Parts: sequence; structure tokens; C-alpha cells
Amino acid sequence: MSKNAAKYEEPWQEFFGPNLGYLMDLYEDYKENPESLDSETKKWFDQYGAPQVEQSVTNGQTSVTTDKKTDMDMAKKVAAAVKLTDNIRIHGHLSADVNPLQEPSGETSFLKIDEYGLTEGDLRQLPVEMICPDAPDHINDGLEAINHLKEMYTQSIAFEFDHVHDVEEHQWLNRQVESGHIYRSLSPEKRKKTLNSLTEVDSFEQFVHKTFVGQKRFSIEGVDSLVPMLDDFAQDAIQDGARDVMIGMAHRGRLSVLAHVLGKPYDLIFSEFQHAPNKDFVPSEGSIGINYGWTGDVKYHLGAHKKVQQEPFDSRITLANNPSHLEFVNPVVEGYARASQDDSSEAGFPQQDTSKAIAVLIHGDAAFPGEGIVTETLNMSRLKGYQTGGTLHVIANNQLGFTTDTHDSRSTTYASDPAKGYEIPIVHVNADDPDACMAAVKLAYEYRNRFSKDFLIDLIGYRRFGHNEMDEPVATQPYMYEIIKKHPRVREVYANQLVKDNVFSQEEVDKLKEDTDHFLANQYEKVADNKSAEPEEEEIPQEVERRLPVVETGYDADDLKQINKELITWPDGFNVFPKLKKILERREDALEEGGKVDWAHAETLAFATILSEGTPVRLTGQDTQRGTFAHRHLVLHDYKNGDIYSPLHTLSNANASFAIYNSPLSEASIVGFEYGYNVHEPTTLVLWEAQFGDFANAAQVVFDQFISAGRAKWGQKSGIVFLLPHAYEGQGPEHSSARLERFLTLAAENNWNVANVTSSAQYFHLLRRQAATLGTEEMRPLVLMTPKGLLRNQNVASSPEKLTSEHFHAVVEEPKTGKSKKKVTRVIFASGKVAVDLHEAIADDNVPDWLHIIRVEELYPFPAEEIQAILSDYPNVKEVKWVQEEPENMGSWSYIQPLLRDIAPKGAETSYIGRRRRSSPSEGDPNAHKKEQNRIINEALTGKE
Repeated sequence: MSKNAAKYEEPWQEFFGPNLGYLMDLYEDYKENPESLDSETKKWFDQYGAPQVEQSVTNGQTSVTTDKKTDMDMAKKVAAAVKLTDNIRIHGHLSADVNPLQEPSGETSFLKIDEYGLTEGDLRQLPVEMICPDAPDHINDGLEAINHLKEMYTQSIAFEFDHVHDVEEHQWLNRQVESGHIYRSLSPEKRKKTLNSLTEVDSFEQFVHKTFVGQKRFSIEGVDSLVPMLDDFAQDAIQDGARDVMIGMAHRGRLSVLAHVLGKPYDLIFSEFQHAPNKDFVPSEGSIGINYGWTGDVKYHLGAHKKVQQEPFDSRITLANNPSHLEFVNPVVEGYARASQDDSSEAGFPQQDTSKAIAVLIHGDAAFPGEGIVTETLNMSRLKGYQTGGTLHVIANNQLGFTTDTHDSRSTTYASDPAKGYEIPIVHVNADDPDACMAAVKLAYEYRNRFSKDFLIDLIGYRRFGHNEMDEPVATQPYMYEIIKKHPRVREVYANQLVKDNVFSQEEVDKLKEDTDHFLANQYEKVADNKSAEPEEEEIPQEVERRLPVVETGYDADDLKQINKELITWPDGFNVFPKLKKILERREDALEEGGKVDWAHAETLAFATILSEGTPVRLTGQDTQRGTFAHRHLVLHDYKNGDIYSPLHTLSNANASFAIYNSPLSEASIVGFEYGYNVHEPTTLVLWEAQFGDFANAAQVVFDQFISAGRAKWGQKSGIVFLLPHAYEGQGPEHSSARLERFLTLAAENNWNVANVTSSAQYFHLLRRQAATLGTEEMRPLVLMTPKGLLRNQNVASSPEKLTSEHFHAVVEEPKTGKSKKKVTRVIFASGKVAVDLHEAIADDNVPDWLHIIRVEELYPFPAEEIQAILSDYPNVKEVKWVQEEPENMGSWSYIQPLLRDIAPKGAETSYIGRRRRSSPSEGDPNAHKKEQNRIINEALTGKE
């Protein structure tokens, strides 16, 4: 080398050829993310920078020596090989054998070596470690490593991990595949168990199809492997100490899951097909729990639970009840799981143990990308208030949604693609390969155990019949169903494989099928003559028929003062925002003589007293910690360092946990989650607060199908509370009404209580009454219209005596009116804010003696007896008026009109004062609102329109 030549960098002198190319590729990874490399390699690049290629300089001209040019060519081939390797991992699934209805399409361009300018000879020169560090020992060179990767990533199980950005997780997932760990052979016993499960499923479905011709059952056939997958996953979880395995699914395959995972007796299922369900068929030992309401539901919506007895505790597998709204059960099941995981026995936030319960959600291939509730639920998977330590998601992929082909139902390649946005690992698996299915569910279980995150299996199969068994699918999918018609059943495919592998003999396979069919026939004989007769009307339980009992909810004055003192005592060194500190410190004297307790203060005191009595409280919603209207402040933030503190966590007499979380900007999923939480943990006071009342609109399916009807359909009890801000204050159509009329329309059979109260004391007692009924047969949800502008109104604030004595009153008389009982000719009924408006509009020195106002604080159940008792004191009533802010076709009027007429004094006219019928809840212009509001109040108090 001439003395004019540039000296080659010492650290790189020993690297050339493939090794230098490998280092150059590693350096590209280093530039993108230094933390992705091992510590020694990172340290090397930190110190020496990029790999150097030797150049010579002669007469001022730069040239690359022949050897170094060769090295550069090899480096390019290394880079190409590494790119090929990455593309096998990323795009191998496109060439995989995962669709039972079609042959694999062969290698895509991503997997062809000539697309990268490579030859087999080039690849043979590369070390295995460069291509596949986790390859088995028998792999000897780069070409064998590439072929190994192709085989691993294109079988009947395929993988999508590229969107998983956590380096440790990504490397672990790749290692499971590339080492062959996921493909480890199943024992003969395991495979026999799988065939036995598939035989039970296959025989059951065929028996029902032939015996109950034309009846809907939403068969599992085509994704039969789902049953052994679920059973295996549940058993692994229970053996590792899980107390609960919670399953949510729609109707497809539900009967097979009930029969073969939950153990619902065949004869009970058959009796339901006879339209004569016999509860005597439920096992008497209580291992299977099936709840019934008084109106009931179709058999493919019902849930059940199975007790698994073991030491040192029993576990339970639960299949949640679910209506036809497919994926809306997802957040409900997540709520079940979180409730099971939370220990709420001590003050502070609940202590969560994610090993205690696991959620499993079975999705439809059209519903997973099509229904927004799916991604709302996925979004909760890593949120502090909602995460459950990882959920197993399985898409039971029929490659069809009712009669809609995939190209019309989604804009993505796979049904599973929405999960990529949440970095959930995805495995696609051929439902006709049960061994691969079991490998997939094992990987999912191990991943959940290791990383406490969600995992998704796309179980790709088909639907042997139509959407239901009365459908003819050939009319809309003739080509697909010609293939399905000729396609062998999963059990048959697997049985043939096990015979070929000498796991079973053909005689054993045939006998297994014969014995299973014989058992089904015997079970049917028990109910064959039990044909449908005239259905008996189920009686509503007496506890439900009755209104809630009067509960004395006053709290000892001295104890309440002690609680109040602790609520405004903060840890040393904790810096409350000065402006907020002054506001909170005003509460110090609220419980003294002449003091007033406003709405938010009464709420905090109610929570504190409920905690002191050992009832946990969970409150969630958008901006709930502070409150939409900056009124609550139950989580304080140190304005100097950001630390947080809740006084309800450190109360000296708290005997239960207090959980309060700001929710994501979702309603349906959060309401569903909180409902599920309360169903599973009925002794916790669970509250959901809407940012504005009409935000509950977005959760209407959950209100309609679960909360209002769940007990009547399924015997499923809940005592959840809904706080829905509702009042007409000139804020426009979307922030005025909580759509009170919808809850009253759904009100029947004492399914919930609906209230619109006018004082902080009433709110205090209502919360304490609700807590007192939790866990009892009388418990039911509470739908409460809450104030906005009235939160700080002194006419709503209550004296401390109102909290320390008395109880909730369903009806409250206006204190200014009705003094001269015989002179009263008009009685006004009102509820909520408009009743306070009426109170404020009456001058103390000019109270009409012909008028009395009655506030209906609890709208449903209607307090007829209390109102009649009041009206009996007013013998000369000629007019009964209902006054409301809402338009005539909204609010309470349509519900309450016939009720008032029934109890009005004889000869008295019942009529309405309020806004006229409208399509929109309120005016948009605040001046128009004020004018209309004044008209309503004036007409009510003067009798003049």
C-alpha cells in the first residue's frame, strides 16, 4: 500500500465478506434503534461508529481494490439475504396453507430468492446465525436457514408479529416459531383427547341437525376445532391457579361450547329444542349453573358456568349470556374478569391479581372489523382501570358474514387486521388442522402468561350451512358452497391423520364415533316424549315486584364530622393547587350549625360513609376524577411535582377500596365493562358517569339488551348506578337532555329505578340506599339525572341535619306552597331542575295560596301511594299539571301522563306545561332558550299562557 493511501480503520480490519456485510446490516438496525442490539454490539458501534470499507488513494484518485470490491458485492448480498429473511417473517403468512377451502397460492415475490438478486450458492456462503439465530442444530448454512424459515412461516399456521414493537416480545415470538418450539409434537394422549372432543362436537351437531330439522342452532361445523382449543386453554389456566375463565361469544357454535366446554347436559339442550326446557335436567350437584329469568331467551343466547373442583380452591368456567348484538358482550366479559381479579377488601385502590381470571372472546370474522365495540374493547386492554392482564381473542372465521362476502364487509386483507393497531400478536391457523390449532392456543397461553397482554388467533374455517339452518346459502355463495358440499368434515380429516400416524386404529376411530352417537340417542330418549305443551307463565320474583324498602340512611353526626375533617387533610408536603385548596377548605364548616353541603360535597361524604361500612366503590367515566363541571376533585394533583392523592384512600375508618378512573372517550364499551364488573361483583357500588347525559346514547345497545332486560331474560342481577347530567341551561340540543324518556320507556317490572332529585341530601341518601341493597334479591340498577348548573346552587345544597337523619324521599313537597290546603286548586308536579326553577321564581312575600308544587324525585317506580297521601290533604284541587323543560314528546310526560290521571282527584283536569313537541331536544340559541324557559315557569305559576 502506498504511503499516500488512507489508513484503514483498525477496528474493522478483521471483518470482510459476509461478516462485514452482516455488521453493516446490524449498523442499520443500530441507527434505527440502538436498544434493539445486545449490549456488546451496541457498545462497539457507540465507540467506533459505522463499519469502514478500505479504499486506496493514488495520484489523488480514489479506487476500490478488487478484494474490497468483492467484499462490497458480498455485503450487498448479505443485505439482500437479510431483507429476504425479514420478508419471510413479515409476509410468509401470504403463502401459508391456512384456508381449508383452497390450496396455498405458492410463494409470493416476497419469498423468491431471485427477486433479491440471490442464488442458492450465495445463500450457502452465509452463516446460519446471520439468517436465523434460533434455528435447530441440524441447519448447516444460510440456504438451509432460509428454507427452514419458509417452512416455519408458511405451514397451516401463519404469523403476523411485525406490528409488535416491544423488542423483547417480538424476539420471543420469533424464537417460538423459528426454533420449532411451537411445532413440538403433541403426545398421543393429547391427540386422542382432541379427536374425542371433535367426535363429540361432530356427532352432536349432526344429531341435532337430523333430529330437529329446520330449527336454528347456528352450528359450529367448519370451525369445530374451536371446542378443543377452548377446553385446552381453560384447563391450562385452571391448573396454573386461575379462579375464573370468562368466555364471551355470539351465537355461532354456542350450543357446542355449552355442551362440550361448560358441560351443559345434552338432555337439557334437547328439551329446549322441544320448546319444553326442563330445569330438572340440570345436575343436582351444582357443577353446572344455568340461570333463567322469567321471560327467558332463545337457547343460543343463554350462558352457563361450570364449577371445576380442585385443591385448594374451586375454579369456574363461565360463558356469558349474550343477545344477538354479537360483539357487545366483549366489554361485559372484560368487566367480569377485572372484578374477579380485584381484591377490594382494604382501603386504597383495589389490589389486582391478573392470574386469578382470564377472559376469552370469540369473535365473528365480519363482526371483528365491522363493529366498533371491538376496537373500543381492544383499546381498554392496557388502560389502568380496565386492563385484565391479557385476553385471548379467537376469530371463528367462516369467511362469510350472513350472505355478505369478505370483499363487501371489510377493507382489510384479514378480518384480524384491526388488532394490529394495538400491537396484538396474530396467528392465522387452518381450522382443518387440529394439531396446528392446539399449537396456536398453546402459544397464546404462554404469551399471555409471560407478557400479560392480548393475543389473537384467526381460526380460518367455513360455515357448513347457511347463517342459520333455515337458510339456503347456495343462492348467494354458489361457488363456495359447491366446495363446502364436497369438503370432508374436520373429525374425518383428523381421524384419518391419526390412523396414518398409528395413534388410533380404524376400528378404534369407528367405535368412538359409534359410542358417541349411541350416547346422544340415549340422552334424547329421556326427552323424546316431552313435547311442547301450553307454556307456563313464569312468575316475577316477589323481591322484584316490590319497590325498594325504605332504608334509614342517616349517618352519625360526629362520625360524619370526623370524616369531613379527614377529607380536607392532606399529606405533609403535598401541594394542592392554591385555587382548588381554598374551594375545598370551605367545606370545613359545612357540617356546623347553619352550614350547607353542596352536591359534590354530599357525594364525597356518601362515598366515605359507604366505605366505612365495608362496601367498595368503583366510579368511572370521562373526566370523572375531576368531574365534567370541575366539581368533584376526588383525585388531587400536586401542582409542583404531579403526584396524585385521593383522600378517600386514607380515611381512618375506610373498610373497603375506592377505585376512580378517567375512562377513554368511549361509552358502549365502558358501560358494558362496568355492568359486567357489577354483575360479577354485586357487592361493589359501581357507578358510571356520562360527561353529558346524552353521551349515554352511544351505549344504547348495552342499556337495551343487557341492563334493562338482563334479569328478566337471564336472571342476571345488577345494582349499577348511572349518573347522567341532565338540565336545560341554554347549552344546545346535545348538552341539555340525557334522554330521560328512553329510560322511562324501558322501565317495567321494576327493572331499575329512575330518579331526578333536587337536593344534595336526597343524592346522599339515594347513594347510601343503593349501597345498602347491593347483593340482595331486591338490588337493581339506578338511573339518576344529575345537575350541572345546580351543582353549586344554594337551593340544592342541604343542611347537615338532612344527612344525619331521615332517608330518601320519593316525593318532596315544595316548602313555599300549599300552606292553605283548602284554597289550593292547582297542583303542579315537576322533577329535577325545573322544580328548582319554580321554587326560585316564587317570591317569598307573594306565594299564590291557590298553588301547591310537588317534586317527584323518583320517577320509576312511580310513587303513587305517596302522592295520593299528599293529594288527600287538598280537597279542592281542580287542576293537575305536569311541568317539564323537555319537549312534550320527550322527558317524563308520555310516561307519567296516564299515571297522574289515575291518581288525580275526581273531576280534576290533568294537563301539560312545557315545550311543544319537537324533533330536537332544545333550542340552539341561548336567548331563545331563556325566553322559552321563562314562558314555561310563568305559565305554571300564573295560569296564563
